[in-house]
Amino acid sequence: MKRLLLSVCFLLLISTYVKAQSQHTIKGRVIDTASTSILSGTSISVLNAKDSTLVKFARAAENGTFELTNIKNGKFILLVSYPKYADFVDHFTLDSTTQIKDYGKINLTGKAKLLADVIIKGNRAAIKIKGDTTEFDPLAYNIEPNSKVEDLIKQFPGIQIDKDGKITAQGQTVTKVLVDGEEFFGDDPTLVTKNLRADMVDKVQLYDKKSDQATFTGIDDGEKSKTLNIKLKEDKKNGYFGKVQGSVGTDKYYAGQGMFNKFWGKKKFSAYGILGNNGTVGLGWDDRDKYSAGGGPEMGDDGSIYFFSNGNDDFDSYDGQYNGQGIPVARTGGLHFDNKWNSDKESLNTNYKIGSIRVSGDRNTINQNSLADRVINTNSSQFYDNDMFRQKLDATYEIKLDTTLTLKVSVDGTVKNSNTFNDYSTIATRGDNSLQNNSARTLNNKVDDQIFNVNALFTKRLKKKGRTLSLNLNQSINDSNSDGYLNSVNKFYNEQAVLDSTQTVNQYKTNDIKNSIFKSNLAYTEPLSKSLTVIVNYGLSLINGQSDRKSFNQSGSGNYDILDPIYSNDYQLDQVVNQGGAIFNYKKGKTIINFGSKFSGVNFKQYNVYNNKSYNRNFVNYMPQASYQYRFSQQKSFRFNYNGNTNQPSIDQIQPVRSNLDQLNLTVGNPDLKPSFRSNLSASYNSYKVLSDQSIWVSGSYNFTANPIISDVTTSTGGQSIYKSVNLSDKMPANYYFYGSLSRKILGVSTGLNFNANGNTSYNFINDVLNKTKNYTYGGGINIQKYKEKKYSFYGNFGPTYNIARTTIRESGNSDGWGWRGYANFNIQLPGKIEINSDGEYTFNGKTQTFNETFERFIWNASVVKKLFKDNLKLSISGNDLLNQNVGFSRSASNGNITQSSYTTIQRYFMFNVSWDFSKMGGGVKKQN
Repeated sequence: MKRLLLSVCFLLLISTYVKAQSQHTIKGRVIDTASTSILSGTSISVLNAKDSTLVKFARAAENGTFELTNIKNGKFILLVSYPKYADFVDHFTLDSTTQIKDYGKINLTGKAKLLADVIIKGNRAAIKIKGDTTEFDPLAYNIEPNSKVEDLIKQFPGIQIDKDGKITAQGQTVTKVLVDGEEFFGDDPTLVTKNLRADMVDKVQLYDKKSDQATFTGIDDGEKSKTLNIKLKEDKKNGYFGKVQGSVGTDKYYAGQGMFNKFWGKKKFSAYGILGNNGTVGLGWDDRDKYSAGGGPEMGDDGSIYFFSNGNDDFDSYDGQYNGQGIPVARTGGLHFDNKWNSDKESLNTNYKIGSIRVSGDRNTINQNSLADRVINTNSSQFYDNDMFRQKLDATYEIKLDTTLTLKVSVDGTVKNSNTFNDYSTIATRGDNSLQNNSARTLNNKVDDQIFNVNALFTKRLKKKGRTLSLNLNQSINDSNSDGYLNSVNKFYNEQAVLDSTQTVNQYKTNDIKNSIFKSNLAYTEPLSKSLTVIVNYGLSLINGQSDRKSFNQSGSGNYDILDPIYSNDYQLDQVVNQGGAIFNYKKGKTIINFGSKFSGVNFKQYNVYNNKSYNRNFVNYMPQASYQYRFSQQKSFRFNYNGNTNQPSIDQIQPVRSNLDQLNLTVGNPDLKPSFRSNLSASYNSYKVLSDQSIWVSGSYNFTANPIISDVTTSTGGQSIYKSVNLSDKMPANYYFYGSLSRKILGVSTGLNFNANGNTSYNFINDVLNKTKNYTYGGGINIQKYKEKKYSFYGNFGPTYNIARTTIRESGNSDGWGWRGYANFNIQLPGKIEINSDGEYTFNGKTQTFNETFERFIWNASVVKKLFKDNLKLSISGNDLLNQNVGFSRSASNGNITQSSYTTIQRYFMFNVSWDFSKMGGGVKKQN
């Protein structure tokens, strides 16, 4: 017993000794290097060297001393921070040999002194996550003289910019780029990213921009757009800057652009002009003007239905878009002015844009339509020549009438004129290669659009904190007039390939479309407790429209003066929409929760003037929503969202406008359609570690539809298809996307891994057989980036893709295949201010079950640049598509159809370029990393 007690005492003594040896103390004292003054309250952090997680934290006492105790063995980082002083960072190891680590005096140096003498290099909080906003610090990245905002944000983790300037952030397209929170030419983000200088930027914020009303109330209403906000340095808001660039090249290619910006105080003035035929189209033309973007009537989330000016095919559907197909000729320009005055109580933001764009080219499409008992192979060719001229003026005025009442008024007007010409030739064959039908069509049309919108938002903060009242009023007017000609000849052949019938159309068509839409929304917020707030809203919408479409056949005199009543109609549309709902908002600590729903009751009446028939409907839409957000720290957050909405069948599905634009594909209505319900789930997680410069971005969404409205297609033996919409009760179409990336520096190289996946499952009936179509795309890769000051820089990303395109109606229609994609660019700075730049994009699509051929291309561009006069003047020779491999190509699968297209696109050319950047701005920091 005595021995046992002695053994226990010995073990306890050893344990106490080991424990004491593994518990350490870190101490020291913080002072100012220059003045030797004490820096009390300094932040002292001990971080784990492996992953930068916080181990211990304290603040320096009044005498500047600090002491952190009970720290175990391991490798750590000491971070000492004080406002307006450079950080002190030290890596150290604690083991059993030392119990107390005494730093003695830690001397901190003021940033002002450092900036006056040297360039600061070191770790910075490059990213901060503030609620829904991710904030990037430009001083943590490389900024070359005269580099643009685009060059800066290319370095941000989780953000990619393609060769055309399109920005993708965390897997989603950025639709807006603001300057100091204000619109800058509105609809073209590249006017900011490609023209504003990077050294003017104080910070860059990435967030989902909410509606003005949701921003005021602080409660999410579901309206969002991915947005970058460029915050400028205060000392860069006085002076002027700009650039002028001109290029001439081989094969008659040319380009030119100029931009002038003058900032003084709170005023900004900008002007730009762009012209060329090399794919630089200037304006994004992506707004597509609120009420002129679809085909036939269309329904909004609140149940409202609008007539659009466009027909159901390509008759007058040109919206000024250039998506890389065809050869564009663009001439665009614009003016911008914004100002704040009266102690920032009043502000004005105005834009005027004018431009023309013309796109012409050829397209060839191979399509395999799988039926249960046969396949139809179609080969079609198209020539198109479309042009548009547009002018748009918009202005936003905001005034703070007092400390609680604000009025914001936005007005815009657009005039558009477009001319389109399309020539189609189509041949369809059966599976045994026997001729089934052929078609020849020409469509030409002229469209004149006038669009006007005005929006007013009143916001009032009441006496009780958190209690607000806001009223949003909107009026939109759209007037569209078009006329044109349709000529088509369709020939159908029997199974013996003998001509069976011929359909000929030769008509003159006119369309007169008018829409007047008034919307209002009254929102009231009431704090129910310190953590819980509710917003109650009511909205009234009045929608009136008229669609007068006439088709005329040619008489014996050669004039088009015989009205065709079958393909002519005059519809009048009147709607009253009442919408109400309540959303609750819970905020406590690091948690934010939103939940609630909106309801809309719609009274709909459509009247056909020609046959004196009316169609009336009354229905209710249900729109629940919920979101959860948890902010772990300033660099880490998680968010989850749910949105649901009832989708009523559109008038085009119930009672379509009869059209003979494409005799091979006709649509009939189904008055028995019932509404469907769509649910959307989405989540995101962001994390950033300062010292290791490691970032993690994960986001994804999943959508599914109950009682969906799908297509029911009946295809005759001659190849003519009749389309009708029907409900599907026992299946739910779905689509999803996922994006994930991890990035950090490895041996001085910024390295990232990424994975993305997206797909959809859809259904349709083909000759009474239910078909399921799967379209899935998986991709991943690695990206690397390295910058060596005044020497070189490079960036590259590459990885595989796998595409799944399958139909259940015929397995022979499946089209699965591997692919590869890659992109790289580099810059080498040589003596004599000479630079070599090059970039390349590689694409590979392998064989599939349907297409027994591979597609491979490598687009290689390069340039040699000579800089003159403090790097402001640049002379360069550039080559585009040096290997001449830029062939337009695409593959897709939908509703039993497997499609492969090739089209005209811009190919190899060489250019001589002159570019001059000029500026005279306020002084500031020359450079800081």
